Amino acid sequence: MENPEKIIIEEVKESEHFIQNRRQFAYWFAVLISVFHIWINTIGILSELWRNSLHLGLLGALGFITVYPIGKKITKSRKMLDVIFAVLLLSTSFYIIFFEDALHNRNEVTILRDLIFAGIAVVLTLIIVKRTTGWIIPAIAIFFMAYVLFLGNWIGGDFHFRGMRLSRFLYRLYFTDEGLFGITASISSTFVFMFILFAAFLLKSGGGDFIINISEAITKKITGGPGIVAVFSSGLMGTISGSAIANTVSTGSITIPMMKKAGFKPEFAAAVETAASTGGQIMPPIMGAGAFIMAEWTQTPYTVIIAIAFLPAIMYFATVGFYVYQTAKKYNLASDATIETDPLITILREGVHFFIPIIVLIGMLSVGYTPTYSAGYSIVAVILSSYLSKNHKMKLFDILDSLALGAKNMVMVGVLLVGVGIIIGSISITGIAITFSQLIVTASGGNLILALILITLASLLLGMGLPVTAAYIMLAILAAPALTTMGVSLLAAHMIIFWLSQDSNVTPPVCLAAFAAAGIAGSNPMRTGFEAWKLAKGLYVMPILFAYTHLIDGSWLQKFEIFGFGLLGLFAIAAFFTGLFLEKINYFERVLVFIIGILLLIPHFYTWMPGLILFVLFAFYQKIYKSKKLVKQTEIIS
Repeated sequence: MENPEKIIIEEVKESEHFIQNRRQFAYWFAVLISVFHIWINTIGILSELWRNSLHLGLLGALGFITVYPIGKKITKSRKMLDVIFAVLLLSTSFYIIFFEDALHNRNEVTILRDLIFAGIAVVLTLIIVKRTTGWIIPAIAIFFMAYVLFLGNWIGGDFHFRGMRLSRFLYRLYFTDEGLFGITASISSTFVFMFILFAAFLLKSGGGDFIINISEAITKKITGGPGIVAVFSSGLMGTISGSAIANTVSTGSITIPMMKKAGFKPEFAAAVETAASTGGQIMPPIMGAGAFIMAEWTQTPYTVIIAIAFLPAIMYFATVGFYVYQTAKKYNLASDATIETDPLITILREGVHFFIPIIVLIGMLSVGYTPTYSAGYSIVAVILSSYLSKNHKMKLFDILDSLALGAKNMVMVGVLLVGVGIIIGSISITGIAITFSQLIVTASGGNLILALILITLASLLLGMGLPVTAAYIMLAILAAPALTTMGVSLLAAHMIIFWLSQDSNVTPPVCLAAFAAAGIAGSNPMRTGFEAWKLAKGLYVMPILFAYTHLIDGSWLQKFEIFGFGLLGLFAIAAFFTGLFLEKINYFERVLVFIIGILLLIPHFYTWMPGLILFVLFAFYQKIYKSKKLVKQTEIIS
């Protein structure tokens, strides 16, 4: 009889060998996916349907062989099933390529084979979306599919829909741009993929370390320095990364331990990083995937989107920074001047080449090149400019690693954007978006502030289960028409919803960025999420400014007026929540600073001037009277 220990050792070796082979295959497969997308977005020519179907097939296949539930044992049979799923999903892409002409020759009449492949594509898409983002999106998609097929016919009133045959529905989901391979898939396979790939190259070339070094050099002597480093570095990282989770992990692994060492509680340290990293989706020039969808749906050039988004993004990061500064000062958490960094001028001189790709990107966008073409040339600029540095020259394997990293980072976003096409297609077929929009107008009585409150509540509910991009898409389809009906411009309506949807990163129970930060800090994930939600209050203030001011569509003079007074107002409101303005404040003073903050946020001369006068007078009162009082108390104690 064979030794059991020997059998176990052999099985372990076989398993390790299998894992190693799978990792190598996944690596080269990811490289191939990125090369394909570079080709198709620069010099290649494929129809939109073929490109989008291959986009799903390739990323979905990569997801099936690389994404597994954390903490669960994966059996060999499960691995083999995933390989079968990967092959099947990829085969549905090639089916479209090889048999689309045959379908057209039959005058769009589907046969059983067409429906089988369409069904496989829909089912496997829902499975991979569930694996990468959770069960909420597949559940919503299944509900809307049922609504189209039979459920709508059972409902009376405004939400009645007479239903559609399964064969016709599958045809529209699979062979047209109304379902899987519609506008969100097009945006994913072009703009989003190329920008995420550009970010992967920039980070791989050392751009992340450069950002951290700059942030530490600038903020190390400021009160609450490590927390301000988190805010500052996340803001800079947001210029090259449109992912809150990637931002949290890359900067948080450095800033969270620094904050804990300085005396910040673990939950607060993780929350600061989460709230700051959430700004990565709203910080130009590389924003979240929703920004590209917004540009397409509003027919607004992406350059206009990033120009409009810049000042509001600065205001958001300022609110988080104010909260950190005031909290640190309240609890006497000193700056960390002991951080060892090179002088700022040295860091800038040694890392000046990192600015070249950003300049190339913004420059090409400004003169009219498409975002995909601009991103492609910017990737080349990253590689070439790396040879101007001493320690970050990109060699062949660095380039291959960047290609693999870009594709792997795209898996969740890519399959999500294709998967929500099922929801978008179902809503489009039924016309339910118009009904829902009318419902919001009726429920709010045509009152804009009530409509904003209803949409905010809907955003909070969606944010508890959906990723940011999915939450934005759902709200934009259902709620944007209601806002435009009430006089809000189309771009302002989408910007409002885009900002509100960002709370998905900080809204428990599903707040992936907060969970990532909590893992680094060793804190309670739910408490971290709630703390981050409080820190990210700018996500709810800015949409009000978008609706009631000229921050979106005004002149630059108007925008800078709103920006300047708004910063002072946000500082005052942060003081209301933290209990510290320049010095600690009592309950009466909290009410006063809250009123000051509201006055400064209302864009009118007759509110700005009283607000500004009260702000200055209260600052003098705090600095002179309260500081003297504190000195006297110190003298008595000594």
